Parts: sequence; C-alpha cells; structure tokens
Amino acid sequence: MMQLTIYQADAFSDRLFGGNPAAVVPLERWISDGLMQQLAMENNLAETVFFVPEKDGFAIRWFTPESEINLCGHATLASAYILFEKLAYEKEQITFYSQSGPLVVTRLTGETADTVFKAEMDFPSWMPERYDAYPEEMLQALGIKEIVGVYKNRDLLVELPDETAVQQAVPDFTLLKKLGYKVIITAPGKTVDFVSRFFAPSFGVDEDPVTGSAHAQLIPFWSHKLNKTTMEAKQLSKRGGHLWVQQKGERVIMGGNCVFYMQGKVQLPEDVG
Repeated sequence: MMQLTIYQADAFSDRLFGGNPAAVVPLERWISDGLMQQLAMENNLAETVFFVPEKDGFAIRWFTPESEINLCGHATLASAYILFEKLAYEKEQITFYSQSGPLVVTRLTGETADTVFKAEMDFPSWMPERYDAYPEEMLQALGIKEIVGVYKNRDLLVELPDETAVQQAVPDFTLLKKLGYKVIITAPGKTVDFVSRFFAPSFGVDEDPVTGSAHAQLIPFWSHKLNKTTMEAKQLSKRGGHLWVQQKGERVIMGGNCVFYMQGKVQLPEDVG
C-alpha cells in the first residue's frame, strides 16, 4: 500500500474559506504523471501541487483536474506555507524549480508573523500585447457588454471599464470552453489599484478564485498603465483574494497570506496509476 500525506491550504487570504484552496502533496521522489493527474482529478480543486527535493530547493509541478499547467501562484504559495509551517523548513527563502524557471518564495516576518503567514513570490513578468483577433463571440461568452481593450500573452486579458463591470460579468462557460481561451477580465479598482477575475473552463476550472499566473500578466499591464511599480490587487471571485504586488524589472513580486485547512493521508494500492 502506498501512502501519501496531503495538505490543503487557502492561499491569498488571511481567513479560512477565503482565497484559493490548493491541495499540497510533498513527495520524496516523483510518482507517475498519470497518478498525479488522477489525484488532481479526485481532489477536484483548481490545483493539486506536488514537489520533491532538488538541488538547494524543490522541483514543483501543478495539476488542474484535467491537465498539468506550467505555472500556478496560489499553489506555490500554499506549498511554501506547508514547508514553513508544517514541515519545519528552517530557511527564510525557498527556491522552487519549475517549467517556468526558478520561483523564489520569501517568508515575511513582522508584527503579525505569529498569527498570519505572509510571503512574497518572485515570478516571471509576462507583458500582454494588443490582440484584435479574438472571436466575435467573446463578449457573449464573458457575459459583458463593453470592453476597453483586448490583450494577450499566456492568456487573453480583457480590460473592462470599471470594477462593477468585472463584478457583474456572467460568463457562459460552455461557450467559453468551446472558444478554448483562458481569460482574465480586469479593471481599475475602487479601493485597490486593479481588480480581476479569471476563467479557464477548458482546463477544468470555470472560475479560479485567485490566480497567481494571471497576475504575472496583470502586474506589468497595470504597472505600465498606471505608471506605478507597487500596487494592491483584488480578485473578485466569490471567495475573493487580496495581493500586494510589485513590478521589478523583468520579474514581478506577489505577496499574500495563507491559512491552513486540513491534513490527511491518501492510501493507494501499489499497482494504481
């Protein structure tokens, strides 16, 4: 019988049941890709993350219920949280080696360090470029009436007039899945610099609660637009998420809180996967 320890934490939130939940499975060595995908499908969260020791840090991989992806912010933050808080990792900085290059997570200490976990992540900066070749059905698929502009890098970024338009969008996920795009909608915020929502039904996630990879695109976009390098952001999903962010040369910094939800054991037959 194979036994794995599994943790779940809520990232980009300072309260339980907020932010984005991620399942975290530490490994001593890699298990098969098929088994990791099956575990992600069984967990049915936006991401299940796996990591193994490598060099001076950890190799990391992320799976949605339907496929492996090459970058995930909230599950990286959750992994750092589990290493620091549950697995007694002693340094103040962790390097994760990923398909998107090294990702460095730094634990923050201060007056709230004893009660709320805080960390900052160093991620790649992906500047979106103007994109006019989007399908005519995109507005219908997103459930919106007006756009300011459409841009593209890893995902489609659709700028809307204001925060209310982002909040009130009612996507048609069936149509959006048919179009095949992962889509960020965004606008200036009322109490923060910018707000967003993220949809990826073709990857098994209709609406992601809080999305680090989307912010790797949002941060350079809004930094250029607002002429600011340090900003605050909110993702306006039902669970909601809060980030403090910085454009730093060719990298971006994302800061957030993380809280613990549960720990368990997965028992698997030796021949599974």
